Amino acid sequence: MPLDASARGVYPIAPTPFHPDGRIDFDSIDRLTEFYLGCGATGLTVLGVMGEAPKLDHAEGLAVATRFIRRAGNLPVIVGVSAPGFAAMAGLARAGMEAGAAGVMIAPPNTLRTDDQIATYYRQAAEAIGPDVPFVIQDYPLNFSVVMTPGVIRRIVQENANCVMLKHEDWPGLEKISQLRAFEADGAMRRISILCGNGGLFLDFECERGADGAMTGYAFPDMLMDVVRLAQAGERDRAHDLFDAHLPLLRYEQQPGVGLAIRKYVMARRGLIASDAQRKPAGGMSATARAEVEYLLARLARHDPRAAV
Repeated sequence: MPLDASARGVYPIAPTPFHPDGRIDFDSIDRLTEFYLGCGATGLTVLGVMGEAPKLDHAEGLAVATRFIRRAGNLPVIVGVSAPGFAAMAGLARAGMEAGAAGVMIAPPNTLRTDDQIATYYRQAAEAIGPDVPFVIQDYPLNFSVVMTPGVIRRIVQENANCVMLKHEDWPGLEKISQLRAFEADGAMRRISILCGNGGLFLDFECERGADGAMTGYAFPDMLMDVVRLAQAGERDRAHDLFDAHLPLLRYEQQPGVGLAIRKYVMARRGLIASDAQRKPAGGMSATARAEVEYLLARLARHDPRAAV
């Protein structure tokens, strides 16, 4: 089914598993997808920032997306299609949708500065992929250096009928969520789904501000699913207690430059992927960093047995 504005829950950002020699590890894609299905993911996102998409050529990217899509069955899969030019973006978008994707995610190039530039870019991107392809705005100023105000997000939504979701990764960004939901309540913007990123670092309060869930890649996505479920059920204290137990490890994983290495290390320790290998160029973990992660896992295991890896 095509992605629409009713999407909610958790769409984990899937890493791309590699063998130590840099080859794509398709068996680990299968294992990881089964894990997401088993722990209650409501969707899946591939070829995002943490999916090392820029390190894949077009054929490899499509092969990775297709493998996830086929293994996921009825689980909706969003494919990241951000590219320097619209030809490459449209080609991957069309191929991904033909393979069974539910929609695509588009990040802005780091050259955009004004609201008009941002709105024009997304209008042209929507034209390039076609009106029948649902798309997600990726709002991640810390990574892309493009600042999207609530007003320009509203403009993108209103100008493009196939815009159905915002991946919200502004920081700080809680007030942005509140403003967007206020636009909807006032009838100034149609409703869209809002799923949040940043490794889930602010997910506890993002849900309370009106976010529909998470789209991120913390090494314990099953914890994020529990937090969203508890928050949506009105069990505020239980949601915060679980989130707070994970916060030291989640914070450690958020370090720029080494975050993916840490995430893959923990996912490999959990048995979700066979290797923590990244495709070069890649950052690594020192022996001291690995020891610190093991310490954090041991402390977390006192509160959440899933950390007893």
